[in-house]
Amino acid sequence: MTDLPEWNDATRAQIMAARPDTSTWLSANAGSGKTRVLTDRVARLLLDEVKPQHILCLTYTKAAASEMQNRLFKRLGEWAMMEDDELRAALRDLGVLKDIPAAQLRDARTLFAQAIETPGGLKIQTIHSFCASLLRRFPLEAGVSPQFKEIEDRAAELLRADILDTMAEGPQARLVTDLAAHYTGDNFGSLTQAITGKRELFDMLPDDLTALFDLPDGFDINDLPRDVMDQAVARWMPEAIGVFAAQNNKTMPKLADGLRAINFDAPIITDLDKLKALLLTQKMELRKSFPTKGAQTDLGPMLSPFEDLAQRALEAHDLQMRARNLSRTRALHRFSKVFITRYEAEKQKRGWLDFDDLILRARALLNDPKVAAWVLYRIDGGIDHILVDEAQDTSPRQWDVIEKLADEFASGAGAREEQTSRTLFVVGDKKQSIYSFQGADPREFDLKRVSFQESLTAAKLDFQNQSLDYSFRSSPAILRAVDQTFNTQPEPRMDEAMTHLAFKDALPGRVDLWPLIEKSTDDDEEADWTDPVDRKSDQHHTVILADQIAEQIKHLIEGEHYIPDEGKNRETIRRRITAGDFLILVRGRKTGLFSEIIRACKAAELPIAGADRLKVGAELAVRDIGALLSFLSTPDDALSLATALRSPLFGWDEQALFTLAHYRPLKQDLWQYLRTQEGKYPKTMAILHDLRSQVDFLRPYDLIERILTLHDGRRLLLARMGTEAEDGIDALLGQALAYERTEVPSLTGFLEWMQADDLEIKRQIDSASDQIRVMTVHGAKGLEAPIVIMPDTGTKKNEIRDEIITLDGVPIWKPNSGDMTQAIAAQIDTLKEAQTQEGLRLLYVAMTRAEKWLIVAAAGELPKDGGSWYQMTEAALHHLNAKPFNEGPVFGIRHEQEGWNDLPVVTVPPKETVVPVLEPVFTTNPPPAPERTEVLSPSDLGGAKALAGEDGMDEEAAMSYGSLVHMLLENLAALTTQQRNEAAEQLLRNTDPDQAAMALAEALGVLEHPALADLFTPNAMAEVPVTADLGRKRMYGIIDRLIITDDRILAVDFKTNRTVPDSPATCPEGLLRQMGAYTHALQAIYPDHKIDTAILWTRTGALMPLPHDTVTGALQRTGYLDAGNMPS
Repeated sequence: MTDLPEWNDATRAQIMAARPDTSTWLSANAGSGKTRVLTDRVARLLLDEVKPQHILCLTYTKAAASEMQNRLFKRLGEWAMMEDDELRAALRDLGVLKDIPAAQLRDARTLFAQAIETPGGLKIQTIHSFCASLLRRFPLEAGVSPQFKEIEDRAAELLRADILDTMAEGPQARLVTDLAAHYTGDNFGSLTQAITGKRELFDMLPDDLTALFDLPDGFDINDLPRDVMDQAVARWMPEAIGVFAAQNNKTMPKLADGLRAINFDAPIITDLDKLKALLLTQKMELRKSFPTKGAQTDLGPMLSPFEDLAQRALEAHDLQMRARNLSRTRALHRFSKVFITRYEAEKQKRGWLDFDDLILRARALLNDPKVAAWVLYRIDGGIDHILVDEAQDTSPRQWDVIEKLADEFASGAGAREEQTSRTLFVVGDKKQSIYSFQGADPREFDLKRVSFQESLTAAKLDFQNQSLDYSFRSSPAILRAVDQTFNTQPEPRMDEAMTHLAFKDALPGRVDLWPLIEKSTDDDEEADWTDPVDRKSDQHHTVILADQIAEQIKHLIEGEHYIPDEGKNRETIRRRITAGDFLILVRGRKTGLFSEIIRACKAAELPIAGADRLKVGAELAVRDIGALLSFLSTPDDALSLATALRSPLFGWDEQALFTLAHYRPLKQDLWQYLRTQEGKYPKTMAILHDLRSQVDFLRPYDLIERILTLHDGRRLLLARMGTEAEDGIDALLGQALAYERTEVPSLTGFLEWMQADDLEIKRQIDSASDQIRVMTVHGAKGLEAPIVIMPDTGTKKNEIRDEIITLDGVPIWKPNSGDMTQAIAAQIDTLKEAQTQEGLRLLYVAMTRAEKWLIVAAAGELPKDGGSWYQMTEAALHHLNAKPFNEGPVFGIRHEQEGWNDLPVVTVPPKETVVPVLEPVFTTNPPPAPERTEVLSPSDLGGAKALAGEDGMDEEAAMSYGSLVHMLLENLAALTTQQRNEAAEQLLRNTDPDQAAMALAEALGVLEHPALADLFTPNAMAEVPVTADLGRKRMYGIIDRLIITDDRILAVDFKTNRTVPDSPATCPEGLLRQMGAYTHALQAIYPDHKIDTAILWTRTGALMPLPHDTVTGALQRTGYLDAGNMPS
C-alpha cells in the first residue's frame, strides 16, 4: 500500500465517509459537500466491481437525483478520457490507496459505459419514484393495476371535490351537513385534503371516542343542566335572589335579574349558559370577591351552596367543552370513514395512485405476511447497497419502506448464494429539517441511527458514525455569526450545540444588520382614491424596506463595488458585484414583502428573475387570456369582454372602453353594441369574429394557441408584462392539454376546470442567469449565493394552522380557543414548540445559503420576547463585537473577516449564453403535415332543422330565441318557484321584454310540467359534452339532458321549433341525424347499455321518444359512416 496522501482534515472526513466497505451514518453541516460524498461513494462502489443495478440511491427531490447523476456521469466520463498517471491521481484523491494496476485503470475507464448502459439506468431516484417502480414490478401482490397512473395534486383535488358534491347530493348528505355545522373555514377542499393525508390514522379509529375526551360512561349533555341546578338549588335560589336584589350596589341587583331569567325548576342548556355567564368570567374562571362582602354576610348559610353552584358551573363548562369536541370529532370521523372509502374506490376504478398511495402501498406490500417474503427475496437479489440523501426530511412512512429493504442486510440472508458485501449509507442534517408539513420528523433521524446501528452491529457488520463539520461554502465571518446565533441564544434554542469550521479560513466575509424600520400607521385617508385598494402607501414599512433593498442593490451593482471570488488558479481575488450575486430570502410568498421587493427591483430597472413560484390562475397574462375565453364562451358576459379589450391582447385604453360602454343603448349588451361600431374598430372586430367562428370547432389548447400565435397574443403580453409572464402562459397551455387528456374537451368545461384551479408552478431560475433571485427559504434549500439578503426577520410565526391534529394518536378537529380542553391545549403547546424548533432550523438554512456577505433586515413590530430572527441575529452580532458601518444608502452594524479590500481586483468577463446553431430549415425536407381531423357540429350533419313551411322567426332570431330558452332551462331547473322568478329577472335584464316574457313562459311551462319532472332531478345530468368519430371526421355536441341507469341511457335534446311534428316519422331530418350522432357517441362509451333518445318540444312540453332505427338510419344517410355497424 502506498503512503497516505497529505489530506487536510476536511478532505479526510469526506473520504472516510465515502468508504464503500462499511455502513455509515453521516451528519453533514450546510455546505460541507455531502453531494460530493454521495457521488464519491457510488463511484468507489463501482470501482469495487459492484454492478450498477445493485446500487439504490434515494434522494429527496428529482432535482437532487438529477444533480447527483450528472456529477457521477461527469466524473466517470472524465475517467474514460484520462491518461494513466492522471487517472491514478484521480483515484487516489477519491481514497483508493492500494496499488492501482493497469487492469483496474482499464476497468475504471469502462464504468461510464456500464453506468449508461445499465438496463433501466442507475437507480438514483426519489423515494416516490422507487415505490412506483416497486408497485409496477409487483402489481398483483400490491393489489394495484399494472397500468396505474400517478395523479398530480390537481387531479386529486378535482376528484375530492366531485366526491364531496356527490355525497352532498346523495344519501350521505347528512354527513356533509353535520360536518359543515362545525366547519368555520372557507375552503372545504383543504379539509378533505387533510383527511386523505391522514387516511391511515382514520383507518385505526377506536370504537368509542368518549374515553378520548375523558367523559364519563353514558354521558348525556342534556342531563348536565339538571346535574348543576338540582332541586336543592331550586329551593334556596328564590331567597338568594332576594338577598342579591336588596344589596346597595349595581352588581348584585344585576345578578338577581339574571338569575330570575333562569328556569331552576326544569333547566335546559340555555339556562346553564346563562348561569355560567353570571358566575364565571369571560375566560371561564371563577369570579374573584363574588358575591360582594355584604351579600356574603346576608346570604348566611346559603353562601356555601352558592359557591358550590359556581364550582359546578365551572366543571360543567369543562364537560361542555369536552362534549363539543366529542361531537365535532364524531362528525369528522363519520364523514371521513365514508369519504376515504369513496376516494379509494374512485381511484381504484380509474387506476390512479396519488403520492401518498405510492408510499403506503409499497409499505403495505413489504409488510404483507402473505407476499412480503417473496417480494423481499426478489428485491434482495437486486439491491446490495442503499444510499439515503436528506435523511432529516424522510418521513416515518418512508423510513418504514427503507427499514424493510435493509432488514435483509442485518439478517445475513440473501437471495444470492455468493458472499456479498452489503452496506447502508445515510446522510442528513437535523439542523436542516424544515419539511414537517410533508411529514418529516427530525426526531426520527436519531431514532433510526440508533436502530440501524444496533441491528447492523448485532449482525457483526461494520457501522460508523461520521460528521462533516467543515463548510466549503461560507466565510468564517458568516459561520461565526451562525454559531453565535444558536449557541448563545436563550430559550428557545436548538436541541444541540453546533460547531462550524470554515475550509476557506481566510476568505473575507461580512454579516450586516440594518436598522429596524418601525411599523407605519399607513393612513388610508392620504391615499389617492384612484389607487387599487390593496396597494400599500409609500410610507408603509414593507414598501420602505423593499425600496431600500432595491436602492442598495442598484448602488452596489452600478458603483465601483467588489466581492471576493475564486480566480482561475483557485486564488482569492475581487471582482465587480453583479445582479446574479444576490439571493433574497423571505419566509413566505403571501407576505406583502415578497411582492413589494419584486416591484421595487423592477421599478429600479434591476435585472430580476421574478417570483420563484407562480399561481397560474392569478397571473395577469393568464387572466387576460381567460377573460377573452370567457367572452368567447358567453358573448353576453360584458365584464369579460371589457377586461379582454383593456388587456394587451387588444390594447384599448380606459377612455375608449368608457366611450363604448357609456354611450350604448340601455337594453343593449356590450357585444351587441360593439358589433354596430365595427367600422370604428376593424382590427378588434376581425380578431373577435375569427375567434368566435372557431370556438365551436377548436379544442381549448388550439384556441389559446390561435390567440397567442395567429393573433400575436404572446408577443403583446410579453411586451407589456415581461418575460416571466411566459411561464404562466406556458402553464396555461399545459393545463389545456392536461384537461383534454382526462375530459371531453369543451371551452365551458375548461373554464370551469381553470376557475376551480389553484395550480402553482415552480419556475426554474438559473443561478447563472445574472438576475436577482427572490424566493422563500424552503425554495432556496440546497442553493447558495455570494450575497444573501434576509429582509423578513421581524415576525415570530408560531400559529398552528392544521385543521386536523392528533390526540393520543387519534385525529381530531382542532378546536377554537373557547373549546380548548387541558389535554388538547397541552398537545397544541407541543405542536407549537415543534414549530418553534422548525423556525430555528429554517433560520439556520437561510443564514447558511450565504457565501461571502449576509445582510439581515426587518420592518414592522418585533415580538416582546426577543424570539424573532432579527433579535437573535442582533444579539449574536453584539456578542461578536460588530462595528457600525455607513455605506451608500444604508448603515448598521457589521461583523466581518478582514481582508475584503486587500484582495487584487480582476475583471471577469460577463457570462455568455451559448445559443445552439441550427441547420437552416431549407436544407431538409419538411415532414409531411399530419392529416387534420375536421370537427363537425350537429348542424353540420345536414338535413332540415324545421318542417317545411314553418312560420315564425328568421334563422338568426330563431337561434337567439332557442339559446335563451336553453339558458333558462339550464339555470332555473334547480330553483324553487319564487327563486325562478327572481333569477329570471336577472338573467333576462338585457333582453327585449316581449321576447323575454315569451321565453320565460315557455321555459316555466316545461319545468312545471308533471310528466317531465324526471328530466330535472339531480339524477339527470345537464349540458353534457360528447364527441363521436364519424369516419374521418369528429362530431362535437352537447346533450341537454342525460339520464344514466344500470342498463339504460336516455339522451334528451330541447328543441324550440314553432311547428311541432306529429310523430318521429315526420321529424326534421337534421334533428334525427343529430340524435343519431348522440346515439353513436354514447354507444361507444357505454357498449353494454341500451341507448334511447328523445326530443323535448319546449313549445308544447311534449317529450317525443325516437326509435333507434330511425335515428341510426338518419345518421347513415349523412354518408359519414356505415350505420349498419352501429350497435343496436
